[in-house]
Amino acid sequence: MPRNARQHAADVPLPNAMPAPHWKQLRQGDRVRVLLSPGFEAGGIVDTITADHTAVWVHLDGGRGRTLLHCADGVDIVPCQETGCLD
Repeated sequence: MPRNARQHAADVPLPNAMPAPHWKQLRQGDRVRVLLSPGFEAGGIVDTITADHTAVWVHLDGGRGRTLLHCADGVDIVPCQETGCLD
């Protein structure tokens, strides 16, 4: 093992990841906007949501595939009703 490797990394607790309150309202089939960073966003359809709502699979528009988004990724998923996006 390298000399500088952390040998007890498993002993460090992971930070609690809490989704934004509106993530708990997401349902399969919802049209959403994925806000990646200021000025960068993508539309899509919610495919699957974990039971604790911390991770969401979204089929991105334009054939960009299916992506897994976690609440700790620094992205936001906003239902289109809130952003006024069109189908």
